[in-house]
Amino acid sequence: MSAGPLTGITVLDLTQIYNGPYATFLMAMAGAEVIKIEPPGGEQLRRRHGDGGATLPFAMLNSGKRCVVLDLKAGEDRAALLRMAAEADVLVENYRPRVMDRLGLSREVLRGVNPRLICASGSGYGGSGPYRDYPAMDLVVQAMSGVMSITGEAGGPPLKAGPALCDFFAGIHLYGAIVTALFERERGGPARAVEVAMLEAVYPSLTSNLALLAEKGSSFPGRTGNRHGGLSVCPYNVYPAADGHVAIICNHDGHWRAAARYFGHAELIDDPRFLRMADRVANMDLLDGMVASWTAAMPKEEIFQGLAAAGVPCAPVRELAEVVADGHLHERRALLDIEHPQFGPMTVPTSALCFEGIERGLRWPSRPLGADQQLVPRAVGPAATAVPAEGGGSR
Repeated sequence: MSAGPLTGITVLDLTQIYNGPYATFLMAMAGAEVIKIEPPGGEQLRRRHGDGGATLPFAMLNSGKRCVVLDLKAGEDRAALLRMAAEADVLVENYRPRVMDRLGLSREVLRGVNPRLICASGSGYGGSGPYRDYPAMDLVVQAMSGVMSITGEAGGPPLKAGPALCDFFAGIHLYGAIVTALFERERGGPARAVEVAMLEAVYPSLTSNLALLAEKGSSFPGRTGNRHGGLSVCPYNVYPAADGHVAIICNHDGHWRAAARYFGHAELIDDPRFLRMADRVANMDLLDGMVASWTAAMPKEEIFQGLAAAGVPCAPVRELAEVVADGHLHERRALLDIEHPQFGPMTVPTSALCFEGIERGLRWPSRPLGADQQLVPRAVGPAATAVPAEGGGSR
């Protein structure tokens, strides 16, 4: 993998689990020198399976990073971090708010050693406000944000979304905030601190459901199953196939006309019950039942290919194993099969950010704990270890 747009930028990465590590992964894949700073024993994701090594999630999110160990509760290691910060461009952490202050590593202290350092923070609810000190991870933010209230079948219990949406939405926003701050600094502006709250990052994704809430008020149905979150598009559902299921969306009248022709029911195009989107929405139960009866006897791949050729958004519901082996993703180098030096063969993603002239790839697989400890500058004399003593802290 050749140099990227962020080549020459040094990032100190104190983050853990998914949220922050994804932001710094994107920076590493864009060419930044990312130094992952872990506590003794490794960050929580590295330790999650008890072997101290690169489980698949850890390997996925920490490719292309250097790995060092610092105990930030110890004065000498805090001093070492400050010496590293003096030469860095960005420091990223996703501790709970005020933990960095308790460690003696507040923004003021960090800016004291490097006024050009961009301090970036990811948290559940942000550094201010009444929710600031609540512990947060993806599941609880899905609950607090309303994501769970709109996920599941109508009349059924709330469900979590399958993927860790809040973690990764926040990680993407944190990457964007950091790069935006770097852009301003490079144009002669200040080195601004940035923060992203998971709760706020996921809120815009509720757009369709919020529109339905505004329309229905107290009669808002909440969960809509696989139908459109705003109940304003039809057909829009997951329908049975002879060998599984298929997702079909007719986002405008042209899609519906093409789908009706494909399924051999062109006579319904001019049927007043289905003529316009509003008509189809008003007859949603009827139309969904009709489409399901058409798809149930057909293989999902046949439906997919036929509707796609007709210009109708459609896809088979695939299993994860199918996605991991997807030829399209591998041809585009979005997924790579690698031989991890510690853990053998695995499939890992590259960055979803594509830059013209730069082939997607990995700079190197995730590193063992402390593999790059030589990057930690040690004190030359007694004065070099002096740091503010503001007590310990924990996540």
